[in-house]
Amino acid sequence: MSQPAHQFIEQNRERFLEELKEFIRIPSISTLPENQGDIQRAARFVGERLTGAGMENVEVIPTGSHPLVYADWLHAPGKPTVLCYGHYDVQPPDPVEEWVSPPFEPTLRDGNLYARGAVDDKGQLYAHIKAVEALRAVNGSLPVNLKFLIEGEEEVGGASISKYVPQNPEKLKADVALVSDTALYAEGMPTLCIGLRGLVYMEIEATGPSRDLHSGLYGGAAPNPIFGLVELLSKAKNSRGVIQIPGIYDDVEPPAPAELESWTSLPFNEKEFLKKEVGASKLTGEPGRSVLERVWARPTLEVHGIAGGFTGAGAKTVIPAKATAKVSIRLVPRQDPEKVIAAVREFVRKKTPKGIRTEVRVLSAAPGVLVNPDHPAVHVAAKVFGEVFGRPTVFIRSGGSIPIVGEFAKHLGIPTVLMGFGLPDDGLHSPNEKFRLENFYLGIKTVSSFLEEYGQNR
Repeated sequence: MSQPAHQFIEQNRERFLEELKEFIRIPSISTLPENQGDIQRAARFVGERLTGAGMENVEVIPTGSHPLVYADWLHAPGKPTVLCYGHYDVQPPDPVEEWVSPPFEPTLRDGNLYARGAVDDKGQLYAHIKAVEALRAVNGSLPVNLKFLIEGEEEVGGASISKYVPQNPEKLKADVALVSDTALYAEGMPTLCIGLRGLVYMEIEATGPSRDLHSGLYGGAAPNPIFGLVELLSKAKNSRGVIQIPGIYDDVEPPAPAELESWTSLPFNEKEFLKKEVGASKLTGEPGRSVLERVWARPTLEVHGIAGGFTGAGAKTVIPAKATAKVSIRLVPRQDPEKVIAAVREFVRKKTPKGIRTEVRVLSAAPGVLVNPDHPAVHVAAKVFGEVFGRPTVFIRSGGSIPIVGEFAKHLGIPTVLMGFGLPDDGLHSPNEKFRLENFYLGIKTVSSFLEEYGQNR
């Protein structure tokens, strides 16, 4: 490990924190039109800090929506190239009244930095930039060739970067990508994520009568599209949590026995998970499979909302003309999103109740990804992660989705090291999001050590 770089980081803790606070104060909410000026400010901030860290060829790249930020430093002949990814956009802070301190005024409490974007992903992204600054400051150069690609649409689907990556394979060519947008399994436990589920997000629209109808005059004869959706969706998954869409499990591969065995060594407590993280009376899901297997390595079907008819105060006896359900399917590695979409369309066509017309609209689709744990970069990451944190690195999967990891694999042919420094209770997308301050500094040290060690191993 680079002791000079780590000493530089220790000597500049306060400055790094103040810079991160400045970054966080920019309310770069990607989904709200009124924050478009802040999106531009955040992109410029990232570009300026990359320049200040010693990166070259820095570009704030206009797109059809929010800017991408690119930078590189390519003066390490014979050494590998690392592509760093992150995002500067954030979720809305709503409900604002539930925040203890203002969401865009970063506040320290009990060793945590509270603010929207603190951990997702400004703090973790900024750890990459500061790691580069530390290495350049003490060595005058970098141990690897380095590229950055930062986006501002991660929280709204990432359409611009999904177009940019396949159009620029030579510019983005690298040996491995490095992403810090995940979490430690538990506090103080260095964690590499080697598997992500994919995602197919859909709207299913049901249409019944040509207009809203009086339920007294027409009830019993006219089809109700809300009830039709409920009937249709109830057939898609049974009471045991098993998806009933034919073919959905065809390409699902179970985790290797060694991986399943490793999960049993993690400090997972089902009762604590139910009480502290889920907050329900009972867990659900496929029988005969552990909770970690169900959330990391099995496909799921969820209904996120149903809209239609009358939901205001008081009563209105109406049979609505139309209703829409938001539905997603999480995919595991080796499942083909297009094959799954085709299966859903066929299921909906066959199971739509009489008198109802349905349409399936796909809003986004990305495959699941499994990273080879034997890749040299993963070995290096595990080694330095464990050295910085003082205990062995564990390997996990995540039930969530990071579409860019699949894009890098598909279009650049490179794996991604998922080296995150958040904690499971950091409250991503929720009020009082936080980032453990010490993890910010440990993240800078770990990234700097990874870049040094990876450069020395090639």
